[in-house]
Amino acid sequence: MKATGIEVDLGGRRVVDGVDLHATPGEVVALLGPNGAGKSTLLAALAGDLPARGTVEIAGRDLRAYKPLELARQRAVLPQKAALSFPFTVGEVVRMGRAPWLGRPESDEDEEAVAEALRLTDTTEFTNRPFTALSGGEQARVALARVLTQRTPLLLLDEPTAALDLRHQELVMTAVADRARSGTAVIVVLHDLGLAAAYADRVYVLAAGQIRGDGPPTDVFTESLLSDTYRHDLEVLHHPRTGTPLVLPRRQ
Repeated sequence: MKATGIEVDLGGRRVVDGVDLHATPGEVVALLGPNGAGKSTLLAALAGDLPARGTVEIAGRDLRAYKPLELARQRAVLPQKAALSFPFTVGEVVRMGRAPWLGRPESDEDEEAVAEALRLTDTTEFTNRPFTALSGGEQARVALARVLTQRTPLLLLDEPTAALDLRHQELVMTAVADRARSGTAVIVVLHDLGLAAAYADRVYVLAAGQIRGDGPPTDVFTESLLSDTYRHDLEVLHHPRTGTPLVLPRRQ
């Protein structure tokens, strides 16, 4: 994916302001920044779910040139909230991710894709339960399973770890990183800078709708940039074994 000059106005306010970014197959790219920075709005624009100025290319083709079904075979989107009012079972919800492949040779992979996604998100035991009977964190993992089941070359994920406990945060990000290693391009909105440092190949740090820094976390995560972006005094340490940046509030 390649995006150039992305601008989005909402309610008379510029929410995303001239953003350029790219994501290549095999890498995890994290969108970071404080609340209101424009991360989710940018992701929706990249997905084609929100009108925007600028250019978005997926697989070398302009986003606007895709028909809806064609686009669904190119990118899968995880929104912040998974809202379902009907009591579909978890298995039925996850299987919805295979809808773009109906009637195509790829539909032969349906059973395998569903089983793999349930396993990766630790939701196999919920297969026959109503989706509406699950906790918020369980629903979030099922929603991610639906997206993984789609098996597209591009994943756009909005805060997939937000409602999860520590174990499942690690499980989900491991699944996302594994999918990237298989050749998928992943763009993920994260609030947890520790997860971004551990799992993202590159990061874009946003504030007020603009990119303030981009590159590998080890290069971008500086005390001055992050403290200025988050408007809080932060210190950056490094894990003694892995060298991964650790971002902490500077406390007295």
